[in-house]
Amino acid sequence: MSELALEELSALAAIYCEPDACEVLAVSETHGITFRIQISVKELLDTDVLLKLLFHLPVNYPSTLPDISVSSDQLTRAQCMDVKDKLLEQAKRHLSEPMVHDLILWLQQHLKYVIKQSATVCHEKTTLSRGKSTEDGIWMLLLHLDHMRAKAKYVKTVEKWASDLRLTGRLMFMGKIILILLQGDRSNIKEYLILQKTSKVDVDSSGKKCKEKMISVLCETKVQAQQKRFQTFEVKEYSRLEELQKEFETAGLTTLFSEFVPPLLK
Repeated sequence: MSELALEELSALAAIYCEPDACEVLAVSETHGITFRIQISVKELLDTDVLLKLLFHLPVNYPSTLPDISVSSDQLTRAQCMDVKDKLLEQAKRHLSEPMVHDLILWLQQHLKYVIKQSATVCHEKTTLSRGKSTEDGIWMLLLHLDHMRAKAKYVKTVEKWASDLRLTGRLMFMGKIILILLQGDRSNIKEYLILQKTSKVDVDSSGKKCKEKMISVLCETKVQAQQKRFQTFEVKEYSRLEELQKEFETAGLTTLFSEFVPPLLK
Protein backbone atom coordinates (compact mmCIF):
# COMPACT_ATOMS: atom_id res chain seq x y z
CA MET A 1 0.00 0.00 0.00
CA SER A 2 1.43 3.36 -1.03
CA GLU A 3 2.18 6.20 1.36
CA LEU A 4 0.36 8.48 -1.09
CA ALA A 5 -2.87 6.56 -0.57
CA LEU A 6 -2.58 6.72 3.23
CA GLU A 7 -1.79 10.43 3.12
CA GLU A 8 -4.75 11.03 0.82
CA LEU A 9 -7.09 9.12 3.13
CA SER A 10 -5.89 11.21 6.08
CA ALA A 11 -6.49 14.41 4.13
CA LEU A 12 -9.97 13.29 3.05
CA ALA A 13 -10.90 12.44 6.64
CA ALA A 14 -9.90 15.99 7.64
CA ILE A 15 -11.85 17.59 4.79
CA TYR A 16 -15.00 15.49 5.17
CA CYS A 17 -15.12 15.57 8.95
CA GLU A 18 -18.90 15.86 9.48
CA PRO A 19 -20.66 12.79 10.98
CA ASP A 20 -21.00 10.00 8.36
CA ALA A 21 -19.20 12.13 5.74
CA CYS A 22 -16.14 9.85 5.59
CA GLU A 23 -16.16 6.23 6.72
CA VAL A 24 -13.11 3.97 6.42
CA LEU A 25 -14.32 0.42 5.72
CA ALA A 26 -11.07 -1.51 5.27
CA VAL A 27 -7.30 -0.92 5.24
CA SER A 28 -5.15 -3.85 4.11
CA GLU A 29 -1.53 -4.25 3.02
CA THR A 30 -2.63 -6.83 0.45
CA HIS A 31 -6.00 -5.48 -0.75
CA GLY A 32 -5.66 -1.71 -0.39
CA ILE A 33 -8.08 0.79 1.16
CA THR A 34 -11.88 0.94 0.97
CA PHE A 35 -13.81 3.97 2.22
CA ARG A 36 -17.10 5.79 1.68
CA ILE A 37 -17.56 9.54 1.17
CA GLN A 38 -21.04 11.04 1.58
CA ILE A 39 -21.69 14.43 -0.03
CA SER A 40 -24.64 16.65 -0.89
CA VAL A 41 -24.64 18.06 -4.43
CA LYS A 42 -26.92 20.51 -6.23
CA GLU A 43 -28.81 19.03 -9.17
CA LEU A 44 -30.64 20.57 -12.14
CA LEU A 45 -33.46 22.18 -10.15
CA ASP A 46 -31.06 23.25 -7.38
CA THR A 47 -32.35 20.50 -5.12
CA ASP A 48 -29.83 18.69 -2.94
CA VAL A 49 -28.87 15.16 -3.95
CA LEU A 50 -27.23 13.00 -1.28
CA LEU A 51 -24.53 10.87 -2.89
CA LYS A 52 -22.65 7.95 -1.35
CA LEU A 53 -19.35 7.37 -3.13
CA LEU A 54 -17.55 4.13 -2.37
CA PHE A 55 -13.84 4.11 -3.29
CA HIS A 56 -11.48 1.15 -3.29
CA LEU A 57 -7.84 2.13 -3.76
CA PRO A 58 -5.82 -0.90 -4.93
CA VAL A 59 -2.38 -1.60 -3.46
CA ASN A 60 -0.61 0.04 -6.42
CA TYR A 61 -2.87 3.14 -6.49
CA PRO A 62 -2.46 5.81 -7.85
CA SER A 63 -0.65 3.99 -10.66
CA THR A 64 -3.86 1.97 -10.97
CA LEU A 65 -7.34 3.50 -11.16
CA PRO A 66 -9.58 3.21 -8.10
CA ASP A 67 -12.77 1.13 -8.13
CA ILE A 68 -15.77 3.40 -7.63
CA SER A 69 -19.39 2.70 -6.69
CA VAL A 70 -22.11 5.39 -6.62
CA SER A 71 -25.45 5.18 -4.83
CA SER A 72 -28.23 7.66 -4.07
CA ASP A 73 -31.88 7.33 -3.04
CA GLN A 74 -32.67 10.32 -5.28
CA LEU A 75 -31.13 8.97 -8.48
CA THR A 76 -32.04 5.95 -10.57
CA ARG A 77 -29.61 3.04 -10.82
CA ALA A 78 -28.89 4.01 -14.44
CA GLN A 79 -28.04 7.57 -13.38
CA CYS A 80 -25.72 6.26 -10.65
CA MET A 81 -23.97 4.09 -13.24
CA ASP A 82 -23.57 7.11 -15.53
CA VAL A 83 -22.07 9.15 -12.68
CA LYS A 84 -19.65 6.30 -11.97
CA ASP A 85 -18.62 6.07 -15.65
CA LYS A 86 -17.96 9.83 -15.80
CA LEU A 87 -15.88 9.68 -12.61
CA LEU A 88 -13.77 6.87 -14.06
CA GLU A 89 -13.25 8.92 -17.23
CA GLN A 90 -11.99 11.79 -15.09
CA ALA A 91 -9.82 9.42 -13.05
CA LYS A 92 -7.86 8.45 -16.17
CA ARG A 93 -6.72 12.07 -16.44
CA HIS A 94 -5.21 11.93 -12.95
CA LEU A 95 -3.44 8.57 -13.23
CA SER A 96 -0.27 8.37 -11.09
CA GLU A 97 -1.39 11.16 -8.75
CA PRO A 98 -3.82 11.24 -5.78
CA MET A 99 -7.20 11.97 -7.34
CA VAL A 100 -10.16 11.30 -5.03
CA HIS A 101 -10.63 14.88 -3.82
CA ASP A 102 -10.31 16.19 -7.39
CA LEU A 103 -12.95 13.69 -8.53
CA ILE A 104 -15.36 14.79 -5.79
CA LEU A 105 -14.84 18.47 -6.65
CA TRP A 106 -15.45 17.70 -10.33
CA LEU A 107 -18.65 15.84 -9.46
CA GLN A 108 -19.94 18.70 -7.32
CA GLN A 109 -19.52 21.04 -10.28
CA HIS A 110 -20.82 18.73 -13.02
CA LEU A 111 -23.49 16.44 -11.51
CA LYS A 112 -26.39 18.43 -12.99
CA TYR A 113 -24.89 18.11 -16.48
CA VAL A 114 -24.24 14.38 -16.08
CA ILE A 115 -27.86 13.81 -15.03
CA LYS A 116 -29.17 15.94 -17.91
CA GLN A 117 -26.99 14.10 -20.41
CA SER A 118 -28.03 10.76 -18.89
CA ALA A 119 -31.71 11.56 -19.51
CA THR A 120 -31.04 12.78 -23.07
CA VAL A 121 -29.01 9.83 -24.30
CA CYS A 122 -30.55 7.09 -22.19
CA HIS A 123 -31.62 4.92 -25.12
CA GLU A 124 -28.37 5.41 -27.03
CA LYS A 125 -26.27 4.60 -23.95
CA THR A 126 -28.28 1.43 -23.29
CA THR A 127 -27.60 0.25 -26.84
CA LEU A 128 -23.87 0.99 -26.53
CA SER A 129 -23.75 -0.71 -23.15
CA ARG A 130 -25.29 -3.85 -24.57
CA GLY A 131 -22.73 -3.85 -27.39
CA LYS A 132 -19.90 -3.51 -24.88
CA SER A 133 -21.32 -6.35 -22.80
CA THR A 134 -21.31 -8.66 -25.80
CA GLU A 135 -17.75 -7.67 -26.62
CA ASP A 136 -16.41 -8.16 -23.10
CA GLY A 137 -18.37 -11.37 -22.59
CA ILE A 138 -20.41 -12.49 -19.58
CA TRP A 139 -18.72 -13.18 -16.26
CA MET A 140 -19.69 -15.48 -13.43
CA LEU A 141 -19.20 -15.23 -9.67
CA LEU A 142 -19.73 -17.99 -7.11
CA LEU A 143 -19.94 -16.94 -3.45
CA HIS A 144 -20.28 -18.96 -0.25
CA LEU A 145 -21.99 -17.41 2.79
CA ASP A 146 -21.47 -18.85 6.26
CA HIS A 147 -24.94 -17.95 7.55
CA MET A 148 -27.92 -15.59 7.34
CA ARG A 149 -29.47 -14.51 10.62
CA ALA A 150 -32.01 -12.06 9.16
CA LYS A 151 -32.79 -14.34 6.21
CA ALA A 152 -35.88 -12.60 4.78
CA LYS A 153 -34.24 -9.16 4.74
CA TYR A 154 -30.94 -10.57 3.46
CA VAL A 155 -32.64 -12.41 0.57
CA LYS A 156 -34.65 -9.31 -0.38
CA THR A 157 -31.45 -7.22 -0.44
CA VAL A 158 -29.60 -9.72 -2.66
CA GLU A 159 -32.57 -9.85 -5.05
CA LYS A 160 -32.63 -6.03 -5.28
CA TRP A 161 -28.88 -5.79 -5.96
CA ALA A 162 -29.11 -8.47 -8.66
CA SER A 163 -32.05 -6.64 -10.27
CA ASP A 164 -30.40 -3.20 -10.08
CA LEU A 165 -27.15 -4.50 -11.59
CA ARG A 166 -28.89 -6.65 -14.23
CA LEU A 167 -27.36 -9.86 -12.88
CA THR A 168 -28.92 -13.29 -13.29
CA GLY A 169 -28.28 -16.52 -11.42
CA ARG A 170 -29.29 -18.29 -8.23
CA LEU A 171 -29.31 -17.81 -4.46
CA MET A 172 -29.16 -21.43 -3.30
CA PHE A 173 -29.87 -23.00 0.09
CA MET A 174 -29.08 -26.66 0.85
CA GLY A 175 -28.96 -27.52 4.54
CA LYS A 176 -26.39 -25.15 6.03
CA ILE A 177 -24.82 -24.40 2.65
CA ILE A 178 -25.63 -20.97 1.17
CA LEU A 179 -24.35 -20.16 -2.32
CA ILE A 180 -24.82 -17.14 -4.60
CA LEU A 181 -24.15 -17.74 -8.29
CA LEU A 182 -24.21 -14.60 -10.45
CA GLN A 183 -23.78 -13.94 -14.17
CA GLY A 184 -23.52 -10.58 -15.93
CA ASP A 185 -21.20 -7.76 -17.03
CA ARG A 186 -17.86 -7.90 -15.25
CA SER A 187 -18.17 -4.31 -13.96
CA ASN A 188 -21.56 -5.11 -12.45
CA ILE A 189 -20.20 -8.31 -10.88
CA LYS A 190 -17.44 -6.27 -9.24
CA GLU A 191 -19.92 -3.67 -8.02
CA TYR A 192 -22.11 -6.41 -6.52
CA LEU A 193 -19.10 -7.74 -4.65
CA ILE A 194 -18.35 -4.29 -3.23
CA LEU A 195 -21.98 -3.93 -2.06
CA GLN A 196 -21.94 -7.41 -0.54
CA LYS A 197 -18.79 -6.73 1.46
CA THR A 198 -19.48 -3.16 2.58
CA SER A 199 -23.25 -2.95 3.25
CA LYS A 200 -24.99 -3.89 6.50
CA VAL A 201 -26.99 -6.82 5.15
CA ASP A 202 -27.42 -9.01 8.24
CA VAL A 203 -27.62 -8.79 12.04
CA ASP A 204 -25.15 -10.04 14.64
CA SER A 205 -25.92 -12.26 17.64
CA SER A 206 -27.26 -9.26 19.56
CA GLY A 207 -29.59 -8.23 16.72
CA LYS A 208 -27.56 -5.20 15.57
CA LYS A 209 -27.12 -4.58 11.83
CA CYS A 210 -23.73 -5.75 10.58
CA LYS A 211 -21.66 -6.17 7.42
CA GLU A 212 -21.02 -9.56 5.87
CA LYS A 213 -17.62 -10.69 7.16
CA MET A 214 -17.92 -14.44 6.54
CA ILE A 215 -18.12 -14.58 2.77
CA SER A 216 -15.84 -16.52 0.43
CA VAL A 217 -15.31 -15.90 -3.27
CA LEU A 218 -15.10 -19.45 -4.58
CA CYS A 219 -14.78 -18.55 -8.26
CA GLU A 220 -14.81 -15.51 -10.56
CA THR A 221 -14.41 -16.32 -14.23
CA LYS A 222 -15.69 -15.67 -17.74
CA VAL A 223 -18.72 -17.73 -18.81
CA GLN A 224 -17.65 -20.24 -21.44
CA ALA A 225 -19.54 -21.01 -24.66
CA GLN A 226 -20.71 -24.42 -23.43
CA GLN A 227 -22.13 -22.98 -20.23
CA LYS A 228 -25.77 -21.91 -20.05
CA ARG A 229 -26.80 -18.30 -19.38
CA PHE A 230 -29.35 -17.92 -16.60
CA GLN A 231 -32.24 -15.75 -17.82
CA THR A 232 -33.44 -14.65 -14.37
CA PHE A 233 -32.28 -14.44 -10.78
CA GLU A 234 -34.06 -16.95 -8.55
CA VAL A 235 -33.96 -18.00 -4.90
CA LYS A 236 -34.07 -21.80 -4.58
CA GLU A 237 -33.95 -24.31 -1.73
CA TYR A 238 -32.79 -27.91 -2.12
CA SER A 239 -33.40 -30.80 0.26
CA ARG A 240 -30.68 -33.06 -1.15
CA LEU A 241 -27.18 -32.57 -2.57
CA GLU A 242 -28.24 -34.34 -5.78
CA GLU A 243 -30.82 -31.60 -6.46
CA LEU A 244 -28.19 -28.90 -6.04
CA GLN A 245 -25.80 -30.82 -8.28
CA LYS A 246 -28.49 -31.11 -10.98
CA GLU A 247 -28.92 -27.30 -10.94
CA PHE A 248 -25.21 -26.88 -11.73
CA GLU A 249 -25.20 -29.69 -14.32
CA THR A 250 -28.20 -28.23 -16.19
CA ALA A 251 -26.27 -24.97 -16.56
CA GLY A 252 -23.18 -26.78 -17.85
CA LEU A 253 -21.35 -26.10 -14.57
CA THR A 254 -20.52 -29.67 -13.52
CA THR A 255 -16.81 -28.91 -13.06
CA LEU A 256 -17.61 -25.83 -10.98
CA PHE A 257 -19.82 -27.92 -8.69
CA SER A 258 -17.28 -30.73 -8.33
CA GLU A 259 -14.44 -28.36 -7.52
CA PHE A 260 -16.11 -26.08 -5.00
CA VAL A 261 -19.27 -27.57 -3.47
CA PRO A 262 -18.28 -31.01 -2.02
CA PRO A 263 -15.44 -29.47 0.10
CA LEU A 264 -18.08 -27.30 1.84
CA LEU A 265 -19.69 -30.46 3.26
CA LYS A 266 -16.58 -31.46 5.20
